[in-house]
Amino acid sequence: MANIENERPRAADTDIMGNAMSMLVRIAQAIALPVAAVLVALICGGILLSLNGFNGWDVFSVMIVGVLQDTRSIAEILLKSIPLILIGVGLCVAFRCSIWNIGAEGQLYAGAVAATIVGVAFEGLTPWIYVPLVMVAGALAGAAWAGIAGLLKVYFRASEIVTTIMLNYIALIGTSYLVTGPLRDAASAYPQSARLLKEAWMPRILPPTRLHIGILVAVALAIAFYVFLFRSSAGYAVRVVGINANAARYAGINVGRNIMIAICISGGMAGLAGAFEVAGVTRRLYQNISPGYGFEGIAVALLANNNPIGAIFSGGLFAILRSGSELMQITAQVPQVLVSVIQGMVILSVVAFGVYRFRSASRSQ
Repeated sequence: MANIENERPRAADTDIMGNAMSMLVRIAQAIALPVAAVLVALICGGILLSLNGFNGWDVFSVMIVGVLQDTRSIAEILLKSIPLILIGVGLCVAFRCSIWNIGAEGQLYAGAVAATIVGVAFEGLTPWIYVPLVMVAGALAGAAWAGIAGLLKVYFRASEIVTTIMLNYIALIGTSYLVTGPLRDAASAYPQSARLLKEAWMPRILPPTRLHIGILVAVALAIAFYVFLFRSSAGYAVRVVGINANAARYAGINVGRNIMIAICISGGMAGLAGAFEVAGVTRRLYQNISPGYGFEGIAVALLANNNPIGAIFSGGLFAILRSGSELMQITAQVPQVLVSVIQGMVILSVVAFGVYRFRSASRSQ
């Protein structure tokens, strides 16, 4: 009897060790593939630079050292990471539901337009009311814009890939019309809106840099949506629909409602990113307010393996690459075309490794 009692703790210890080792292996795999994707892209970029007469090693050394050289540079990286994290987190939710929202760019513009309309309309409000109001307006506009594609999918089985791409064009063209017409600043010769009221500006947290409270909101929302996806019954329903919609329907889960929840969350996060760009960076609306954050957000989500916590780090990585690309162009005199090609290589490599990881996981199931 005593021998049996002594064996039980040993078995329990073995199980704990086995679970710990299994978790470490999963963490290592999760880290290894994204790192490998970025390294492959940077190696290819170095070769491309060498073929065009640049020293790839020197260029990347300047890029990495330059973006981390002082507080201002680090603050700019964090500033660029805000929209990437927000969009990436939202797309993690959509992709977990197998909703391929390619319209985050248009949803960002919808949020930016709504934030601008609200940000110039109300005088006399305190920042404690005005700033949240601008944020809510941007998030609701982005969710509503994404909801159009969601409704078309639920009721007409229209491909969300096609509809969200088409909605991108409508949002971009609509923004151009607004800043050259109804929202144009009459005192300016350029197509832009009036400046947002000062009470609507995002408070800065590291003056004199441009970093604002958006970074805190982005991280908090990433954690919140991680809890939603993996620690709540609502998030579980979203993930079940993504794994097998027919099985979810058979189990009594409302598939259409969960599709709408997932796509509206992703659109709302993109719209919030647009609000932060307007109220925290540019403080007015322009025709091209986004340098492509909506499309980079797709790579952010894939690199994070559709994990909202991972999107914090992958968003930061893409912000570093974006800042470094700008530095490559300014300091190392690398042409814009080559910079764009290297950025494209990174995104292509991330997507390719993401597809490989998805297929490997599917075969193992």
